[in-house]
Amino acid sequence: MITLGIDLGTSAVKALLLDDERIVGVAEAALVVARPQPGWSEQDPDDWWRATCDCLDRLQADHRAALAAVAAIGLSGQMHGATLLDRHGAVLRPCILWNDGRSAAQCAELEARAPTLRGVAGNPAMPGFTAPKLLWVREHEPALFDRIDRVLLPKAWLRWKLCGEFVDEMSDASGTLWLDVGRRRWSDELLAACGLTAAQMPRLVEGNAAAGALRPEWVRRWGFQRAPLLAGGAGDNAAGAVGVGAVRPGDAFVSLGTSGVLWATTAGFAPRPERGVHAFCHAVPDTWHQMGVLLSAAASLAFWSRVSGQGEAALLAGLGARPERPAACWFAPYLAGERTPHNDADVRGGFLALDSATDAAAMTQAVLEGVAYAFRDARDALASAGTRIDEADLIGGGSRSAYWADVLANVLGVPLHQLEGSEVGAALGAARLARMAADGGTLHAARPRRLRSFEPRPALAAQYTEAYARWQALYGVLRQVPPAPPLATPTSAESTGALA
Repeated sequence: MITLGIDLGTSAVKALLLDDERIVGVAEAALVVARPQPGWSEQDPDDWWRATCDCLDRLQADHRAALAAVAAIGLSGQMHGATLLDRHGAVLRPCILWNDGRSAAQCAELEARAPTLRGVAGNPAMPGFTAPKLLWVREHEPALFDRIDRVLLPKAWLRWKLCGEFVDEMSDASGTLWLDVGRRRWSDELLAACGLTAAQMPRLVEGNAAAGALRPEWVRRWGFQRAPLLAGGAGDNAAGAVGVGAVRPGDAFVSLGTSGVLWATTAGFAPRPERGVHAFCHAVPDTWHQMGVLLSAAASLAFWSRVSGQGEAALLAGLGARPERPAACWFAPYLAGERTPHNDADVRGGFLALDSATDAAAMTQAVLEGVAYAFRDARDALASAGTRIDEADLIGGGSRSAYWADVLANVLGVPLHQLEGSEVGAALGAARLARMAADGGTLHAARPRRLRSFEPRPALAAQYTEAYARWQALYGVLRQVPPAPPLATPTSAESTGALA
């Protein structure tokens, strides 16, 4: 059976053709992020559609017969984005993205309005989540708020474009703060706290369930033999989990994309909101997961590449084969604030302990290590929730770097495994969910082949443990630094990096 997975990411849309477990073809189209004000992050949904069309056009050109035979389509997508539609289906404003920090004040308001929030949604109010964004819109754009007929996450909007159905699934809905995560249904109480009702939300299904069929005009455009059904799909991290077979309690992975995720699959709903641990539904039934989330993982390397004027590959090539000792300077990756464990939208990153001998290679190593130390923060937060990680797989664009994988293994103190096809993990997971839906929900979650494993080296791991204890002080230092005034002409759009 041939299925199609479409991953609506932050930096690109990826589409993947899967014939059972064989990847037939992949297409990708880049996206940009608009930042009209400091701390804001937006995208135009029309750009998502153009990128999706570009990907399908390329697959049709290169793999016409395979595309025509597609039986089902699965979607994965960047989480938390607020896509607002009026009663005619028109988009009311650019989508406010997951890494947008404008709604920090509304988080406190939401917690006051909904005292049961953390117990029901399993998470504290953070600016990245969807619910505080709607409170911001209600306060700052009240006329627009009154016109809202539907609130959709990015992939739910893409599904509506593809099949005309307002449908989403549990893993992505978990990131709105409107889902009763333990019961896997919308919470009327949490919606009411934002002035919304369940009628404005999409219908919910499980990720491996059928959720519509492709519109006839798109069947004709791309030459499908029959209208493929659409699966519920998954949020990007849950799709990545399906892609690497992390669907059973105890499975774990590290995702090095634009953002960073430390994932652990759990048998039940196990929140730890006071440490910034995310407790969400998985994309498969009767399964949940915990996550520690970094807002700037591979995005940190993309930032340093842009500032230094060197490509990411060139920066990594200058480091050698593997680390031998921690860098002599520090980097804190709080370029857009941080989630786990700090839940702080206002803190900003920085280099520290630079001297006249510091060179670009040392600063590049510090960037990789700063992200790794932030993952160790996340590991410790999950441990406080009772989750022990003994080994993990690596996915995301950053996982292609053997040097970075070695740093992470030694900082986290656990073996890490590079996987075949890891850079397309979310699209692969979406295609697998499509196959499950076409098979009536049957679970297909084989593990990809391991390409290389990275074991902690005791001496280096001990050095990193000592360095991490000092690095932790950076947050407190940076938290006291007042924000810089905005530039006179802020950058309106940016790429999110080759390793995103």
